[in-house]
Amino acid sequence: MKAPAFSICVYCGSRNGDDPRFAEMARQVGTWIGAHGGQLVYGGGRNGLMGIVAQATLAAGGQVVGIIPTALVEKEWAHHGLTELHVVDTMHERKRMMAEKADAFLALPGGIGTFEELFEVWTWRQLGYHDKPIGILNCHGYYDSLMAFIDQVVSHDFMGTWQTELVTTATEPLALLQLLVEQSGMSLPARTELI
Repeated sequence: MKAPAFSICVYCGSRNGDDPRFAEMARQVGTWIGAHGGQLVYGGGRNGLMGIVAQATLAAGGQVVGIIPTALVEKEWAHHGLTELHVVDTMHERKRMMAEKADAFLALPGGIGTFEELFEVWTWRQLGYHDKPIGILNCHGYYDSLMAFIDQVVSHDFMGTWQTELVTTATEPLALLQLLVEQSGMSLPARTELI
């Protein structure tokens, strides 16, 4: 099997959410990754946005690595049609393996698990545990309130602006994905047709 051009870890919901545009955005992300010879690393489920981004990546010719704890195999409906599916013992092992296999991280809409994963890799980056780029895809205003809260945290001097600058936020997926790949030091293959 050909090595992927890059590897992006996507954090997102195991539900679809209440707006069909979230699912469409997840589909665009997966299609872009697959069409550009990339690899998706994600939580290994087949439900919700997780399943949509995985299926879109596979359909576009990309590789997909899923990592899921034993306790969530049934709850998140582990996706057994992936390039690789790793069933691990703990959430800590899941997150460590996801981080190790990724060149960059991207958060789509999701719930508390998505937030926890995003904030963990953000914390690790500020501490110098990694220097991989992090993106937040603010689909149709989903993360507006969170970003306003982060600004409030900065205004109260619990964070510095340098910490907020460790994460790139955008509303359109394609330019953000390309930027994350470029920031990671990876390069897109010559075949870069628009999705």
